[in-house]
Amino acid sequence: MTVVKTSLRNFFAHKGRMILSGLAVVLSVAFVCGTLVFTATMNTTFDKLFADTASNVMIAPAEEEEESTFDEGPANGVPETVPASLVDEVAAVDGVERATGTIAATSAVAVDSDNENIGPTTGAPTVVANWSDIELRSMKIIEGEAPAGPGQVMIDSDTADEKDLAIGDELRLVTVFGDFPVTIGGIAEFQVTNPGAAVIYTDLPTAQEYLLGGENAFTQVYVDSTGAVTDEALKDAVAAVIGADTYKLQTAAEYIEENRDEIGQVLSVLEYVLLGFAGIALLVGIFLIVNTFSMLVAQRTREIGLMRAIGSSRRQVNRSVLIEALLLGFLGSAIGFGVGIGLAVGLMALMGAFGMNLSTEDLTIDWTVPVIGIVLGVIVTLLAAYIPARRAGKISPMAALRDAGTPGDVRAGRIRATIGAVLTLAGLGALAATGSAEDAAGGSGFLALGILFSLTGLILVGPALVGLVVRALSAILLRGFGSVGRLAERNALRNPRRTGATASALMIGLALVAGLSVVGSSMVASATDEIDSSLGADYIIQTSNFMPILPEAAEAARAVSELDHVTDVRDVETETTMPGGESVDVTLSVTQASYEQDFTSDVLEGD
Repeated sequence: MTVVKTSLRNFFAHKGRMILSGLAVVLSVAFVCGTLVFTATMNTTFDKLFADTASNVMIAPAEEEEESTFDEGPANGVPETVPASLVDEVAAVDGVERATGTIAATSAVAVDSDNENIGPTTGAPTVVANWSDIELRSMKIIEGEAPAGPGQVMIDSDTADEKDLAIGDELRLVTVFGDFPVTIGGIAEFQVTNPGAAVIYTDLPTAQEYLLGGENAFTQVYVDSTGAVTDEALKDAVAAVIGADTYKLQTAAEYIEENRDEIGQVLSVLEYVLLGFAGIALLVGIFLIVNTFSMLVAQRTREIGLMRAIGSSRRQVNRSVLIEALLLGFLGSAIGFGVGIGLAVGLMALMGAFGMNLSTEDLTIDWTVPVIGIVLGVIVTLLAAYIPARRAGKISPMAALRDAGTPGDVRAGRIRATIGAVLTLAGLGALAATGSAEDAAGGSGFLALGILFSLTGLILVGPALVGLVVRALSAILLRGFGSVGRLAERNALRNPRRTGATASALMIGLALVAGLSVVGSSMVASATDEIDSSLGADYIIQTSNFMPILPEAAEAARAVSELDHVTDVRDVETETTMPGGESVDVTLSVTQASYEQDFTSDVLEGD
């Protein structure tokens, strides 16, 4: 109990320094907890959306089985379909209450009266679909009425607000089958979440005409059960009628799981970035915590020596410092958990600015989040404080009679400096090998080793370099500050290990900023150079959603008298059998002779 009381007294006696170290714990735990809460909330929100919209059994074209919900869509701009007769066949199956065919496509572009695209600018698609009872599961009409007849559409309220659109405004809906003038007759609001897309509704015949070229077909069939059979049994019954391998059949659970996995793939990039920042914060935090407890141990050398003189054992002194670290880690982690929730809410608000509206009502905080955050923060703090605690345990009772700090604080260890120098040289050698690598794949291994070895080596050799660097800087900068400058120089030299650790934390942060800046500027310079050296055309015309260009647009380009020539390029994805019998996916391009003037490429063999 005496050790605990001593630890508590010392902890609150040095609140200033504890707060600085605690901030590192708070930030790292906040990034971890915020990331976990944000991704869990996103998954919960989309699970609700998919669960609300899914039927007991879903039927889609078999060709879509290997495609992602978020890919660019069919290369010819026409979505894969199932025949309309399938609805009547499925409706006659025992256990089916209703079968509903729907049409939805991302291969259309909608523009307003100013010829501006009303779709999202964040990369999300513009979805054109027919209005049906299925849509009432996730949408509610708040103005006007549902579309009826050609030329009438209904849009989502977020798009209406973002693009300042209202009932009666005229739009143009551009698909591969033509350029269609339409009028807004209604506005619908999302009842769960807006996934970021612009949604435009038509009636069924209009959707078939605009999106399918008049074909009597659907892109998906929703099958609702009477409740007399399970979803799996209903799926088997439907498969027995239409063929198990002819179409893609999924139960509601399978449909939700598939979409959850695809959402997870999208979120994983952001999750890795945020966890990367958490890792960096933890690494920097370790240096700060080591520094804090090293300074506290040095300040309390005489106090600890006195404790040893009156009977405290090494283990008790060691435990006293670790208890302080435990308090710091627990308090910092608890506050970090709260800050992490705020970070998650902030990320949700940021996603709202990009068009994906997430409600805080769906905020998902699993019990594992605070446990992971607190355990992580406490363990990291204890590990960082272990070396100062071990050093404190080695203080002898005679230290109570001395004014100097612990011997280990005066000089950096020679073995540590030697290992650091070797690692630094090895890291610099690996970085040099990276520059001479022939390709990125070959140099990536050298780069990883170079960064790891050089950073670790500099951290270890840092205290040994403090004297040289500080004296050089003092001669250039500090001497002009008189006695204050000399005091700063001697204070930095008094404890090389502490100074080196502080500089290492700063080095890691600056290395990260400089590295990201160099990567970003290098990517821009590389892409710019590649385009400048290979592209000979002055203009490139392509659709915003990678769909084919209408002949009218191509003719309009050719009609511009100031242009020397216009080159058409047609691409098609094919499965090609190579001479050895292997089948590979190849993009075939058909173009014209003028293409040689528009794009430069090296011909290795042939013409």
